[in-house]
Amino acid sequence: MAPVQLYIYDLSNGLAKQLSAQLTGRQIDGIWHTSIVVYGKEVFYGQGISTALPGRSHHGQPLQVVPLGETAIDEATWEEYLQDLKDHYTAEKYHLLDFNCNSFTNDCAGFLTGGSIPAFVKDLPTDFLSTPFGAALRPTIDNMYRRPSPGVPAVAPPPPNQPVAASLLQAVAAQAQAPPSNLPPAAAPLAATESLAGSLHPVTNSASFRTLLRTHRAVVALFTDFQGCPPCRMIAPVYEQLAAEKGVRAATGGRGAAFTKIDIRVGAGGTLATEWGIRVTPTFMFFLDEKKIAEVKGADVGELKSQIDLLLFQAYPPHPHSSLSLTGVKAISLEPILFTQVPPLDNAMAKFVSFIDAAPPSPATTQAKEILTSHVLPYLKARFAPAAGAGKPAPLPSASTLLLTQWTAATSTLVGALPTETLFPLVDMWRLAALDPVAASWLVSTPNAGPVGVLAGRARDALAQSTQDKGTRNYVLTTLRLLANVFKTPALARTLLCGDGLALGILVPSLLHTDATVRTAASSLAFNAAAGVQRARVATGAGLGGVCESNIRADEADTALCVDEEWQVELISALLEALQKEESEEVIHRLVAAVACLLRFMPADGQLHGLLEVLGARGIMQGKLESKLIKKKEVQRLVDEVGSMCPTS
Repeated sequence: MAPVQLYIYDLSNGLAKQLSAQLTGRQIDGIWHTSIVVYGKEVFYGQGISTALPGRSHHGQPLQVVPLGETAIDEATWEEYLQDLKDHYTAEKYHLLDFNCNSFTNDCAGFLTGGSIPAFVKDLPTDFLSTPFGAALRPTIDNMYRRPSPGVPAVAPPPPNQPVAASLLQAVAAQAQAPPSNLPPAAAPLAATESLAGSLHPVTNSASFRTLLRTHRAVVALFTDFQGCPPCRMIAPVYEQLAAEKGVRAATGGRGAAFTKIDIRVGAGGTLATEWGIRVTPTFMFFLDEKKIAEVKGADVGELKSQIDLLLFQAYPPHPHSSLSLTGVKAISLEPILFTQVPPLDNAMAKFVSFIDAAPPSPATTQAKEILTSHVLPYLKARFAPAAGAGKPAPLPSASTLLLTQWTAATSTLVGALPTETLFPLVDMWRLAALDPVAASWLVSTPNAGPVGVLAGRARDALAQSTQDKGTRNYVLTTLRLLANVFKTPALARTLLCGDGLALGILVPSLLHTDATVRTAASSLAFNAAAGVQRARVATGAGLGGVCESNIRADEADTALCVDEEWQVELISALLEALQKEESEEVIHRLVAAVACLLRFMPADGQLHGLLEVLGARGIMQGKLESKLIKKKEVQRLVDEVGSMCPTS
């Protein structure tokens, strides 16, 4: 018996732990690289399979050492197993998320001990991709491994305005697949194909296969002989494409099937095939909750697709609302409502300067005024009020980091020096800046969205005092419009609106405000938040059980916002209370549309379902129809359909 250990390294060198919360909204303690240590050698996968003395690889000393148990496999058999895997774990197949060092160590752990590596390591890609930020970066990461040049793969252009992400990706990719410095140089990778092999879970032995069945509700297994079976080679691209479309992905909320490919010539694949009685290749097996429910022999594409769809239908039955026609609900555009109008900027600045001049003078306020008039105003005029002219328009300038830093300092000074009712022009300037992708991206990287979070907090405090004078009204109104605009950048919206009560502290009293214009802005903000929830649910069910909408792609999960159910419960309570009192048809329309987004595909056994019954949501909708306040046919239809989705009391 020989001890087996797992060495764990952090490819980000601490950056993930430092930056993950602000970038993804979730704490990720490391980008884990692992290696297997047994028989006095450390074995790992990057530029193919490499071996070093324990702790002497180019990754240095491990961050953590995890005992995996002991193995009864002798060293010669282990070396033979590794030799068989070398054609499977090649440099050109490496993928940072889907087919990496952890795929390799999990396979080895199964062979040596019958177990698996820790879940926090295996689940990291899903945890990362389940965040809006991770989903947005997925195409970039995929492109990194499409056609790598010899050596380290070149990083594809990052998503717009993600300089921190680009740096982190470059560091992690270089660490992950760098040739071991104390080993002979690895052969140059082969030219990558458009293969989607990264969508498949590698399995080369019985223990790994059992682990796969145990950890996934739905599993599709292909037993193949790629070298000696022409039909296997013919159907391989189809199978890989199906794995990419219907496999387990963060964009589908972890739903979907786990696809695996067992080559009978690789590792202990032949033994595994014998265990399952495989006599013909290709053979496909379909598992639900660890039990085999179907089998397809031969390269029958039509039958393969049908069995995959049937497996997914059984694993994830359709939501009850998917059977309703809901013409009006389906017609709702989930694009955020934005406030893009540009005021006369010179006049607005002049008005705000008069407020500054009326305050007690100080060097700090004088400097803040200089920043606004000499730097912020020219930027706003250039970005949002470009001069009309013939020919192709010039690219709009974006805010620089220096400008945003100076503007933030000026905002902090003026918020501390001026009364709330005089700050609305400043809020309106940030409302426009939120429409600039560069400025919005910069705000995401600042704690609590920096100045925007401070300004929003001031609005919440003003509303808590129940004052509805003209000055406070103007401030609250511009803040609501600012918050509606942050939905142009989902990561910024998530930072500001989810989890800390800030949004609800502004929304709830604003929905009941005496001023109709404030209520209109509040209902717009509420719709944007609810539409984010709907987008998350649509993406979660994309392609599974009929939940997918034709106009929403699964890769749009970056718009997922505020999916915490308690947050939704508080929001829908406020929406229904506001609906009971609202008399403006425009506001009613937006409120009902927000309720529709929260209701559609809501968990059938969740808190929302019970709350709607207790609050009599169906009766509220019926009351609005009977009130004769709604004149437009499309709004009447929407209210009626939302009522049909509400449970009966």
